[in-house]
Amino acid sequence: MVRMPTFLSRALLIAALAWAPVQAQVLRVAAAASLHAALDEAVSAYTEEHAGADIQVSYGASGSLTAQIQQGAPFDLFLAADMDYPAKASAGGHGRGEVFPFVTGHLTLWVRRDLGLDPGKDGLAVLKDPRIHHISLANPKLAPYGAAAEATLRGAGLWDALRAKLVFGGNISQTAQYLLTDSAEAGFIAASDAGKRDLQAKGVAWAVPSSLHAPLLQGGVRLTNGAAPELADDFARFLRSEAAQAIFARHGFGKP
Repeated sequence: MVRMPTFLSRALLIAALAWAPVQAQVLRVAAAASLHAALDEAVSAYTEEHAGADIQVSYGASGSLTAQIQQGAPFDLFLAADMDYPAKASAGGHGRGEVFPFVTGHLTLWVRRDLGLDPGKDGLAVLKDPRIHHISLANPKLAPYGAAAEATLRGAGLWDALRAKLVFGGNISQTAQYLLTDSAEAGFIAASDAGKRDLQAKGVAWAVPSSLHAPLLQGGVRLTNGAAPELADDFARFLRSEAAQAIFARHGFGKP
């Protein structure tokens, strides 16, 4: 049998290792549905600069995601629609470090354009119009935007009067879907959804004054459940960078 010289076998081994595919590091993120479009863009921007990073995002209601994290779901990072749910998710040793704010969300009242109503002029009063049969909002028990919508209606003395019209979505994205499918003529959605072309074409939007509900300061927390702590740390820093904040601003979010 012909033996290969030692130096040659070492050289071939080094060459093989050099050409071996790099194993991408997976970062698993749980994120509030209101962040969907903006965070997808932020992830793309980050991975363009970090070729070895594979960021997988699961979207849902902040309350539902918190329950999954508390049950041990293997997420590395949680990005919620408020500051309270990340704190709850951290309970029981699931959190790593402090909860950090990264954007401020904005609540919007959307009304179907063909109804001829003007929420910009009449505000919440348009919801009493008989042409509006259903009003969609996210479940206040699971979604901070839904809780903000409830607080807005209660503060205006309209919650009880409109209760029969209310249709609850599992999260803010489902709430917007109700509007697109004509399951509701009006609804409370995130500004990040109201700015989408399909909703802009179909309806008119009014920015709900922030004085009518608690601020939608959105926070995140790094988690102990996942397997990529260093990548979670770096991506969390990126979310607060000027580059990421510019992305969020394009989607209707404010700075924290």
